[in-house]
Amino acid sequence: MDTGDKLDRFGWAGQRDLGAGNVLFRMHLVLKGLYLRLSPNTRKTTASHNRYRLPAGATSPTTPPLQAVIKHFRYLIPSLTMASIDGASGPSSYLDCATTTTEDADTLRRSRILSSMLYFDAPIIYSTSYDISFLGIEKLHPFDSSKWGRICQFLIENGVLEKTHIVEPLEATKDDLLVVHSESYLKSLKSSLNVSIITEVPPVAVFPNCIVQKKVLYPFRKQVGGTILAAKLAKERGCAINVGGGFHHCCANRGGGFCAYADISLCIHYAFIRLNISRVMIIDLDAHQGNGHEKDFSDDRRVYILDMYNPYIYPLDYEARRYIDQPVEVPSGTTTDEYLMKLDEALEVAGSAFDPELVIYNAGTDILDGDPLGRLRISPNGVAIRDEKVFRFANDKNIPLVMLTSGGYMKSSARVIADSIINLSKKSLITMGGTPRTN
Repeated sequence: MDTGDKLDRFGWAGQRDLGAGNVLFRMHLVLKGLYLRLSPNTRKTTASHNRYRLPAGATSPTTPPLQAVIKHFRYLIPSLTMASIDGASGPSSYLDCATTTTEDADTLRRSRILSSMLYFDAPIIYSTSYDISFLGIEKLHPFDSSKWGRICQFLIENGVLEKTHIVEPLEATKDDLLVVHSESYLKSLKSSLNVSIITEVPPVAVFPNCIVQKKVLYPFRKQVGGTILAAKLAKERGCAINVGGGFHHCCANRGGGFCAYADISLCIHYAFIRLNISRVMIIDLDAHQGNGHEKDFSDDRRVYILDMYNPYIYPLDYEARRYIDQPVEVPSGTTTDEYLMKLDEALEVAGSAFDPELVIYNAGTDILDGDPLGRLRISPNGVAIRDEKVFRFANDKNIPLVMLTSGGYMKSSARVIADSIINLSKKSLITMGGTPRTN
């Protein structure tokens, strides 16, 4: 017997065009077929086969009520009620029921997915390898090379971040770095003297390069891996925060300013190829000019650069300034209110001038009041408001955002960054799976 014969036997013939979603109506047809097959003219009436008892006082076999058949098979379709059978006037009643059931199932499925801890929304990318500890000589540079771990610790202590939600990146390999960097530049890093100049820590020059590679450059390569991974996760989940990265003074063939690898440039090139992204906006709000990525994308119209920087401090790269699409100068002594007003104006202009598919946000905290290198006067609360504005900018336009922590030369930077991330969580601009503690 072929499939068509089976359908005909159950009274299903001619209903194949109703669509796979009309499950309840199809089941009704099946039950109707069973009912007909159990009628006096067709069903077996021997005691061994007749499982429907005669009503009291009956003198001859009767056809079992359709409701009885339905009740017997009801375990197959728990959502089918007697009222829906008795009151049904045609297929539309079953279609409505099927639609409602499908919608309920979809809602439940969505709820379960969104509440699952398997695919949390805003991953924090970090590795203990980020933190540089090199016989204490890392303290000779004003940069706090242990801030990355302390940021995560503050978030965990506050309850906003679970350890299991921290994503550890892979180290960027030589082949990965060659996507942007020249062979000659990478070879130059095999000189401890060159690395000491880039990191601005002179004693590094006296150590064997194998030690320098392990203690200094390996942490940087891990952070590069974190930045590249952040773009992928941001596209999937809306945003991602690499607790490290933001080495915006390094370009393809030159490092400097504690930046040995061009993680921002690498991240963008990977996004072009691996994520099929064609337009990227860099919002660089570190106090220092991002001359590295500006040189790397000097003639690339796929990348729009908004750079708010103090023009009177390092790197004073006047050539690179020519490549900034939207320069916003904030001179030494700029206060919180003035800074945030300029940021509002800059974001409005950027939003009108360019339509990005990805935002790279370089969120340096060297803008803080008291930072010895940034020389600006932005309050900790001002940093939180700044970050919130950038996240809202991307969120309102539904643009994936990658946040990098970049520069910051005070011990308080780690706490300020953590507090800002907590604020983003409270404002529902990121979802991290934890529950911030209230004081």
